[in-house]
Amino acid sequence: MFSPNQSDRAGIEDHFNRASQWREPSWKRFLDCTLIVVAAPVWLLLGALVASWVKLVSPGPALFRQERIGRMGERFLCLKFRTMTVNADIRVHREHLINLMTSNRPMNKLDAAGDSRLIPGGLWLRMLGLDELPQVLNVLRGEMSLVGPRPCTAYEFEMYQAWQRRRCETLPGLTGLWQVNGKNRTTFEKMMELDIAYVENKSIFLDAKILAATLPAIVLQVRDIRARRRTESKAGSVEIIERVLPRISPRE
Repeated sequence: MFSPNQSDRAGIEDHFNRASQWREPSWKRFLDCTLIVVAAPVWLLLGALVASWVKLVSPGPALFRQERIGRMGERFLCLKFRTMTVNADIRVHREHLINLMTSNRPMNKLDAAGDSRLIPGGLWLRMLGLDELPQVLNVLRGEMSLVGPRPCTAYEFEMYQAWQRRRCETLPGLTGLWQVNGKNRTTFEKMMELDIAYVENKSIFLDAKILAATLPAIVLQVRDIRARRRTESKAGSVEIIERVLPRISPRE
């Protein structure tokens, strides 16, 4: 796994020290807080229902906390509803991520093809983005925004090339330009290009456009994942039939 050397780290720190002089625009905080307050009855009810479901179907806490990289490389605890069993092995996810970063493949979710680590209903919570509802609290704390690049893990950040770290020059978000422009149909490099395009062109109008396009993007993602699962299930059935048929002797 790639790990930046001392000169690389010094360059990263110098870049973020210079970039930290750029403040987030005041309209962004105003938009985030206004929308969260207006939508509070909806997300509070949904959050209570999801938390109750997680506690009902799986022993353990309803919330999952993980250290992520935020604006200018600052670390924070990102909140999610837990969709996997407690103490699930994360090494498989890390290997999957490395594979996506070093290949030109579409960024299909690991759980789209089936993942035994998921709790009952976990796939649906992830497909619909309901597992990310607690990140509204991260937004209220100023660690995230409603719109921005998704917050990456520390080990993912350390593998970024210098130009890719520019995606961290703004607050990470619950939704973003990448999410509404293909998401799992795009490659890792395309995701980086879209995230940096957002950093360079963010405005209140772009945020509003992304927020309006988020629900249709979620519907499209659900449709894509269901279609992929049906295709893989059908392919698996054909493989089983082809494996079993040669063992059956033809009737005389």
